[in-house]
Amino acid sequence: MSIYRKKYEYWINSPYIDEKGKSELKNIDDEKEIEDRFYKDLEFGTGGLRGIIGMGTNRMNIYTVGKATEGLSRYLIKKYRGDISVAIAYDCRIMSKEFAQTAACNLCANGIEVQLFKTLHPTPMLSYAVRKLKCKAGIVITASHNPKQYNGYKVYGEDGGQITDAWANEIFLSIEDIKSFSEVRHISMDEAVDRNLLHIIGEEIDTSYIEKVKNLVIRKEFVRSHAEDLKVIYTPLHGTGNIPVRRTLGELGYRNVFVVKEQEKPDGNFPTAAYPNPEDPKVFHIALDMAEDIKPDIIFGTDPDCDRLGVVVKNSQGEYKILTGNQVGVLLTDYILSSLKEFDRLPENGEIVKTIVTTDMAADIAGNYKVGLINVLTGFKYIGEKIKEFEKNGDRKFIFGFEESYGYLAGDFVRDKDAVIASTLVCEMTLYYKMKGKSLYDALMDLYKKYGFYREKLISIELRGKKGHDKIETIMHCLRHSMKRTIGGVKIVEKFDYKLGVKKDLMNISESSIKLPRSNVLKFVMEDKSWFVVRPSGTEPKIKIYLSVIGNSLENSRNKMTALEKNVMDVIKSAD
Repeated sequence: MSIYRKKYEYWINSPYIDEKGKSELKNIDDEKEIEDRFYKDLEFGTGGLRGIIGMGTNRMNIYTVGKATEGLSRYLIKKYRGDISVAIAYDCRIMSKEFAQTAACNLCANGIEVQLFKTLHPTPMLSYAVRKLKCKAGIVITASHNPKQYNGYKVYGEDGGQITDAWANEIFLSIEDIKSFSEVRHISMDEAVDRNLLHIIGEEIDTSYIEKVKNLVIRKEFVRSHAEDLKVIYTPLHGTGNIPVRRTLGELGYRNVFVVKEQEKPDGNFPTAAYPNPEDPKVFHIALDMAEDIKPDIIFGTDPDCDRLGVVVKNSQGEYKILTGNQVGVLLTDYILSSLKEFDRLPENGEIVKTIVTTDMAADIAGNYKVGLINVLTGFKYIGEKIKEFEKNGDRKFIFGFEESYGYLAGDFVRDKDAVIASTLVCEMTLYYKMKGKSLYDALMDLYKKYGFYREKLISIELRGKKGHDKIETIMHCLRHSMKRTIGGVKIVEKFDYKLGVKKDLMNISESSIKLPRSNVLKFVMEDKSWFVVRPSGTEPKIKIYLSVIGNSLENSRNKMTALEKNVMDVIKSAD
């Protein structure tokens, strides 16, 4: 009998699996489906758990969540002495509340206090609550912008940042030590309350968080005087952003915020957006219909757990276009730095932090303001880690961080990307340019004319199941060991292998070490400053290819991107 079949039989015969779960498994008549559910355990990594909801070891369910939490509980008890508390939040997704309660009851069964949000809340507010309540860890139940079939489980450290590699590896080993469901402890919610272990997070956390967000406004008097002049259409995409985003903007004086009613209420089925990702232009179709009558200065949307923000602006042809994460990031970088400089508040030791797959235009802007820029691995957790490092050493000041996948952060009271903060800053920035007679598109064109016409693109290739997993490994192996020295006739001058921690200068035939954590990522830089990065996704069955070019006009950069994409995809497709 195959390993996956043995696991399947164990589940349907286990006294710890309820009858509903067993029935779901027994009704599967596709052997491939059984294999996919049991050929591996849902892997716990730096992103925690993420997977399709359903019964099986490779699925998100109360049993995989319970086992992961038991492993986390054991790790926390081993790591800390004395009292331990954990904050828990959850989003609008199917089973999110149930998974949050499962985690809470397991932690409490292990004698760990839990601070649980009573209702759904954005991911960044969990980060804030961990810090504010002085918890040792945090959990948020979310699958971010994935389709409705998915849910996930992210773990945060006591600094409010997502756990990074060292923590994740130790928690993973702790989970691996659990060999049977009988080892997973559990008490009821009522018992947890009776034992004074389960506490509900109150309104005071929401209020103090929103006050902190409002204090990030740079031009406070300007916003107070002109906020009513800005017209906004906002969609929470059926997620958690509706209340905190609208409350924050309302308290700042933005009176003309029009919400997409069809996407206002939380709904884990995402009836109007099968892929609830603000990177996808299709999620804005209702907002764009509204725009014909409202004629807003800006349209924006937040993803289900409200950590990502998508922005739509009108271009010079009068067409609404969604900005990329890189474009919003460089607009905010320039606006924040120029505004701080104007008010003589730009720190001498200030730093912008971005990921290695994010536009290099940010470095040009930072350099113009004589501010440092640091690159970190893909994932906002590494930006949060840098804030912690700055705080500990006291030698540098975090100003702003962003990643190309629509994540932005200012301030240090949250340690993850935050769409409530981002929406507030984007409104201020849009209002500022409007009062100068410009749109955000105009401001972006000004930056391109000054720094070069940067263009970036992300290609995600979905490769499901064991066969897909093997294909991803083959692609990475071929690129790592068999990549040619030119691509499309352009020389590759540098190769960054983040798994080996080595940077190769292919022109001078020399090597140097990369001072970043090890990660299965490859970056190739060309002679004309174009580059591409290839990495397996840490949360989805995908391989991701990031592309970047710089041109002397919009058309030139568009043509260069078309050529680079074709050449890189030819290399990917030929990998075997």
